[in-house]
Amino acid sequence: MPAYVEHTDKLKEVGIDGVIIYCVNDPAVMTAWAKDQGIKGWELGDEGGYVSFLSDATGDFTKACGLEMTHPGPLSVGIIGRCKRFAMYVKDGTVKAVNVSEYEGDPAGDGHPELSMPAAMIEAVKKA
Repeated sequence: MPAYVEHTDKLKEVGIDGVIIYCVNDPAVMTAWAKDQGIKGWELGDEGGYVSFLSDATGDFTKACGLEMTHPGPLSVGIIGRCKRFAMYVKDGTVKAVNVSEYEGDPAGDGHPELSMPAAMIEAVKKA
């Protein structure tokens, strides 16, 4: 998440109007995370807020997008209903690109999040 805040100017240069940090978590956790990170105007629809936080507490959106993590590794330690690490470029309500950081041996993309980071998404926007 901090990388998206740090790259705000570059994202705006390629036409990104805003960034939504999305997580399968409850709204209270998302609120605390935004406040902890010092994000101003973080609630979706806030005037002046470039980075917003959005909760998918039930996982419905995650499942509808086919982005629920179902790898047996995380499931074996009791992590259920988790979302894959991804970044999505949406223009005028149409999904133009989806980058998922998921690798063999690293299903959560924790060790290799590059595909879901700003540099990769800037390239995806340029190609879309």
